[in-house]
Amino acid sequence: MTPPPGWYPDPHAPHLQRWWDGAAWTEHRRTPEAPTVPVPTPPGGGTGRARTVALVAAGAVLVAAIVTGAAVLGSGDDGGAETRTAPTATASIAPESPGPTPEESASEPSADDPSVVEDQLNGVTFPLVDGWVRPQYVAQDDVVMTTDGTYDCPGDGTVCRHGLVVSRTVTANDETSPEALAKADISDAAEDAYDRDAIGQKPYGGMESHELVKQGPVAVAGRAGYYVRWRVHTAKGPGGYVQSLVFPSSVGTESPVLVRFVFDAGADGPPLADMDRITKGIRPVGDAGTGGGVGSSIGPTG
Repeated sequence: MTPPPGWYPDPHAPHLQRWWDGAAWTEHRRTPEAPTVPVPTPPGGGTGRARTVALVAAGAVLVAAIVTGAAVLGSGDDGGAETRTAPTATASIAPESPGPTPEESASEPSADDPSVVEDQLNGVTFPLVDGWVRPQYVAQDDVVMTTDGTYDCPGDGTVCRHGLVVSRTVTANDETSPEALAKADISDAAEDAYDRDAIGQKPYGGMESHELVKQGPVAVAGRAGYYVRWRVHTAKGPGGYVQSLVFPSSVGTESPVLVRFVFDAGADGPPLADMDRITKGIRPVGDAGTGGGVGSSIGPTG
């Protein structure tokens, strides 16, 4: 049985945890949190030494069960076999989940604050401002929030949403500059949102033109990032705004985090100022006091 996505001990560095995406190991690593294992109290309460021994024994069993790997063989193009060690899904670790999957993180309330959405893989939380909800019935697994409700697209008859926010990790190239990555991504963001969808349809009749609204450096979760915002005009409907925001992750290998904003224009679209509110409210997981530091260069645009 293939184990579900989550944080597991790294087979090449057991003192670290590594993200298993359900099929293969990714490059995300983190320092593991101290495991909490309930220890039954011996009859009569037991001595402090007895409780300590029981705790150590229980922890050893848990660690041994987790680090046990299963060899997964995959054939390459040259016909050779590549061996990958995957975490074993056994009854020993089933009661203790290694952590929520990205989908669960995006759809379940935070234990501390139900008004935020946690992206555990990238180590950040997003504020749920008025009019925004956790994603439901969304095919993309990296969507962290959408506007509430749907409507019939003006183009190919599919269902559209007035706004969505996507969070993903940049792993396709070796570029780490937030400015370079944001400028390179904005055209893809516009095409994905307002030209053709994943199955080749044109929900808005296709993208006809765009114009640069603003761009510049911005501090996100206490880190130096960069954003680019376009106004997109479509063949059908009012078009919309897209923004590519990139900043270094505060977890693992500090791979750049890419956040895409897609806002319909017109009276039914979300307030453009929500892009700035959401950006300013991004925080590292477990650090609600870290300010986003959004500068005066970012503000509502009519």
